[in-house]
Amino acid sequence: MIEIKTKEEIAKMRAAGKIVAEVLAAVGSMAKPGVSTLELDKEAERIIRARKAIPCFLGYNGFRGTICASINDAVVHGIPQKGKILKSGDIISIDTGATLDGFCADAAVTVGVGKVSPSAQRLMDLTKKSLELGLAHVRPGAHLGDVSNAVETYAMLNNLGIVREYCGHGIGRHLHEEPCIPNYGVRGSGPLLKPGYALAIEPMLNAGKDDVKTLSDGWTVVTRDGSLSAHFEHTVAVTENGCEILTIL
Repeated sequence: MIEIKTKEEIAKMRAAGKIVAEVLAAVGSMAKPGVSTLELDKEAERIIRARKAIPCFLGYNGFRGTICASINDAVVHGIPQKGKILKSGDIISIDTGATLDGFCADAAVTVGVGKVSPSAQRLMDLTKKSLELGLAHVRPGAHLGDVSNAVETYAMLNNLGIVREYCGHGIGRHLHEEPCIPNYGVRGSGPLLKPGYALAIEPMLNAGKDDVKTLSDGWTVVTRDGSLSAHFEHTVAVTENGCEILTIL
């Protein structure tokens, strides 16, 4: 059952979303050669707690970070570590969430470290564009499959791998709520979107094939063929006329 949020609840999510956006902007700008992913994580936690919010990810099912810090072939769920040092040419996906007044927001970006290759930049640009195309279908009366299909169509047009094991999700009082939002689907399928729905839409696309695997740490998901992966995400609310992105400054 998809929960419909009131305007007051959406307002709380909007406030949480601004904190998430602030974190991603600050931490993204810190992602430079020589910086560890643990340093990024500590700054993310500092900002969230300074805003009287709670990190959604820290301790979630035992996860040991405020952010997921996923470098190069890591798709999602990279654990921040002192020994993970960024170098020029890396790309890093930073995913984080915050809870404020009982409501969550969740977003992700992928940024380049120093000078990145044209192929890495292309992957980041196309993955971000796929999110924008998906969001363009978020409006009352559209089907959830329209959103998923927009991401899939663009990814396939550009010969990118689509991560199929992980998906976007509903969000609100809990980080993960119904529905599951895959990055592939059939237009006209799935539930009809209604005002008050809050969704976290998050394309995860690979420069190579679709296939992924989880490393021995039990968390970090990487591409099976070693290709680069990028991840972009926004929390949005379905409005009477379309959608509002909640995770922006």
